[in-house]
Amino acid sequence: MTCFIVEGGYALEGSVEVKGAKNSMLPIMAAAILNSDKREIELENIPDIGDMHMKKKILQSLGLQVSYASNVLHLDSRELCSHTISAALMKEMRSSIIIMGPMLARLGKVRVTYPGGCSIGPRPIDLHLKGLEALGARIWEEKGFIVASTPGLRGAEIHLDYPSVGATENLLMAAVLARGNTVVHNAAREPEIVDLQNFLNAMGAQVRGAGTETLRIKGVEALGSCRYRIIPDRIVAGTYLMAGAITGGRVTVRGIIPSHLDAVVAKMQEAGVVLEVGEDSLSVLNGRLKAVGTLRTLPYPGFPTDLQSPMMALLTRAGGRSNIVESVFEARFKHVEELKRMNARISVEGRTALVEGCAVLKGAVVSATDLRAGAALVLAGLAAEGTTIVKEIRHIDRGYEYLDLTMQKLGAHIIRSGEEQPAQAGQQNVAWNVADVPSHPA
Repeated sequence: MTCFIVEGGYALEGSVEVKGAKNSMLPIMAAAILNSDKREIELENIPDIGDMHMKKKILQSLGLQVSYASNVLHLDSRELCSHTISAALMKEMRSSIIIMGPMLARLGKVRVTYPGGCSIGPRPIDLHLKGLEALGARIWEEKGFIVASTPGLRGAEIHLDYPSVGATENLLMAAVLARGNTVVHNAAREPEIVDLQNFLNAMGAQVRGAGTETLRIKGVEALGSCRYRIIPDRIVAGTYLMAGAITGGRVTVRGIIPSHLDAVVAKMQEAGVVLEVGEDSLSVLNGRLKAVGTLRTLPYPGFPTDLQSPMMALLTRAGGRSNIVESVFEARFKHVEELKRMNARISVEGRTALVEGCAVLKGAVVSATDLRAGAALVLAGLAAEGTTIVKEIRHIDRGYEYLDLTMQKLGAHIIRSGEEQPAQAGQQNVAWNVADVPSHPA
């Protein structure tokens, strides 16, 4: 089994360039289904991560021609021929459900199972289904599959009970080819929604309002090809900033949109981290860590749930007591038990975690329970005494492009051990010896 072996105690120094956002790339890849002309779509700034390759397999199973090289994706949808996604592919990733909107718009039918992905609590798809029904789809269950069909989608006024990112994306992609006008109220406001709007408009759609609570879509007859560059990944950027802070180092994250991280910057500053904001960069300049009182995850523009676990790792090293309230996903504290193996002092009651800071973290054998939890454990390992082994790193590889190699460039002592090795050619792991690696079970 592949794992990361991390030797703690080394301050990170240097800069890192952030590639495209996973949470923007995946719906935009799905939106390529809507292209009905003879030319292909070209997406730039695409990270080489597990979720991209899984979405590539899903699209290929539907008949799309998809190729990837040098962080560029080419997608040709002329041979779209299937409306069914296998259960095996669906269970691999949560975002597979957003295939429904573009498939209904393009083919008028789709057949999927309930999606899988990280185990971070129930993520019901009722908002997706209710919204698609409002647009004229008929939806039913059949032998474990969700089946939807329509003779033609029509515009509607839709009120979401919660600003769900996935539901907003699904409805947006369905509505661009619907007859008439669609208004989505209480829409998600994340930068990734803005990116999807901009991509669809580059294809010929007529969408406005992304970034606000109200989306307005005027249906068009057809969409065409385009060349588009994905926005940088704010979650990856935040992770590397927190890695610099937890190790007492100086790290600059470049090629980003700093305003996308306003809530993160504010909370890190409250935690005593000194940050410098550039035009397209953010830099951690060290500082003395302290408790933050209460940190509450919220839909954008609030503090992102995807950075809750890395921030918790950081707060284990902060002086004082911090309260973390997870208001987005109810089962997103599974990393707590793993951090406690490393001597972190954390207690959980319901959706609130109480973090007692200034813990002396100790190396241990731990397991990544999901993508962001895995990143948090790597950060804790960087700050811990001794050696940490992080298992189940397939979760980490889903959303971070060669996390180990990037950390090495910043001076971290981290190597990948096991059968699977990074695919990036010409990169070598740093040469440091791991002596007396813990052998006790995780």
